[in-house]
Parts: sequence; structure tokens; C-alpha cells
Amino acid sequence: MATREVHMIVIGGSSGALDALAAMLPALPPDYPLPLAVVLHVPPTQPSHLVAVLGARSRLTAREPDDKEPIMPGTLYVAPPNYHLLVERGRTFALSIDPPVLFSRPAIDVLFESAADVYGPHLAGVLLSGANEDGARGLEHVRRAGGLTFVESPATAAVPVMPAAALRRIAVDHVAPAADLGRLLAQLAATPRPEDKA
Repeated sequence: MATREVHMIVIGGSSGALDALAAMLPALPPDYPLPLAVVLHVPPTQPSHLVAVLGARSRLTAREPDDKEPIMPGTLYVAPPNYHLLVERGRTFALSIDPPVLFSRPAIDVLFESAADVYGPHLAGVLLSGANEDGARGLEHVRRAGGLTFVESPATAAVPVMPAAALRRIAVDHVAPAADLGRLLAQLAATPRPEDKA
């Protein structure tokens, strides 16, 4: 694992990604210090149960963020249905009803690109199973900003289209099954963060 100060993790996926997250999240301890923001493609007109489902599989607090909410450590943020989730300069969230990207709102590219613009080399991006190419461009943006990049192995992903699209665009830092990605993310907590230097 490359030594890097990581201050935030962004995760995206679509079909099959819920199972991937269920394999990843148990690796993170209850005192995990980094914030995570997750975009999964969900139907725009139906209530989302992702917070409850992911919260049951994680020892972190899971919630949907509000517009302009400060990003807090050790929290699993889940994009609400029918809103793009963005990261703003002051390390707060923004919710947007801009048009769908690759037929999706929330879109993975929107979260990844905005977070990379704010966190630069201190961001880690994770792309999981899915049935379209949303997230590939965003993960490329994370890499160009100097961040760490992780992709679920297409060989083990339930739907390999999304991770395969990312691997066609860039050479990522880590390609692994979902459970192994969880262990890699757990190791990121050992890297120094701003509050460690105070």
C-alpha cells in the first residue's frame, strides 16, 4: 500500500455493489476515523433503504447528508435518491438536481470529480460492481489529482462492466475482490491525518 495521507474515501457502484459493500464494510472498525461517501444507482422515485441496509452491515454511523453539511470523520454518508452528491471547497456536501449523468442521478462521476477537486492527493476512490460506465471518468479524475484508486476485480464483481470501464481508462493502484478492498481501506486509517499533527 502506498503511503499517503488520506482524508476522505468516495465509493461508487451500481448493480451488484450492495453485495460488494456488504463484503467490504465489516473490515472497518467502529472507531474508523475517515469519512466515506457512497453513491449507488437507485430508483429516483422510490424511498431508499440504503442507510438502513448499509448501517446494518457496518459499525460506522450511516446517514444521508444534508445540503451544506460539514463532512465529519468516521461517518458513512449515502447519497439520497434523485440528487447528485458533491463535495464543496469548505469540505461540506452539496446536493444538486442537475441533469443525470450517464442516465444516473446521483452519479458517481459527479461525486468523484468534485471530491478530487477538493481533497486532491488526500482522496481515495473506490469503484465497485455495476452495469454502466459511470465512475470510470471520475476515478480517472481522482488519479490525475494524485489520489489513490481502487477497483473491484472484474473477475469477482457481480456485474463487471463498471470496474472494467475504469481499468480501460487508467492504471489503478489496487484491483482486488471486495473483501480485500475492505481490508485495504482499513489500512488507510493508519496514515497520518491533520488532526494527528495538532
